[in-house]
Amino acid sequence: MIVDTHLHLNVEDYDKDLSEVIDRAYEKGIKKLIVIGMDEKTSLKAIEIAEQYEHVYASVGLHPGYVDDNNTNFIEPLLKHPKVVAIGETGLDLYWTKDNLDRQTEMFINQIKLSKKHHLPLIIHTRNSFNEAYDTIKGYKGEVTGVFHCFSSNLEDAMKTVDLGFYIGVDGPITFKNPKDILPIVENIDLKHILVETDSPYLAPMPYRGKRNEPSYLIEVVNKIAEIKKIDAHKVSEITTENAYKLFHIGGSNHEK
Repeated sequence: MIVDTHLHLNVEDYDKDLSEVIDRAYEKGIKKLIVIGMDEKTSLKAIEIAEQYEHVYASVGLHPGYVDDNNTNFIEPLLKHPKVVAIGETGLDLYWTKDNLDRQTEMFINQIKLSKKHHLPLIIHTRNSFNEAYDTIKGYKGEVTGVFHCFSSNLEDAMKTVDLGFYIGVDGPITFKNPKDILPIVENIDLKHILVETDSPYLAPMPYRGKRNEPSYLIEVVNKIAEIKKIDAHKVSEITTENAYKLFHIGGSNHEK
């Protein structure tokens, strides 16, 4: 049993074979999926998919890459839906542009406040922006939780993330030939602070790198973490699944959504 805690089945890459993709994941042991919204349209699509499949859930939010033409007003009404388990993808992205950092920060804070109000975890995007995102959210320590998705900073920042009460999201890049900063993070951060995710259709792991990613490939991420930590892959599955249950309340004896 594995949970893919971050994927985008709500984009056109899966328009022709969504059911087959979900079936392949289930057959590989990826038994629960969280589809992540990036704006109003994709958030509604995430809910629509979650309504169709018992073991699929949704997160709704405004990605920093979409803030110029959108706002966060659509989010709160969607939080009442029983299949919505998180807020996001939110955060900051300084890779593509730094010109709208104030706008990004405003939209991020709006979603942090919704997380606090509704007791839902945050899914945080931090591309080239860990320090700025951390500085934005650290004042809410103990009031909100969530995951720094597709973690791409260093071990020191990972430790700060854990101290903040957040999880580290590990994706396909851990399987690449030279995973750089993420390798010492996986080596040194306790599994109880790690979630596994694909970010499908992006960041396909080896040996699928360069192809469309899909949740069935999450097994490659799990196996690589097991190799790095020199433990059994079933143990990685067990602990990361329990982490997902705790954060998103999507299953298990005391975690059912």
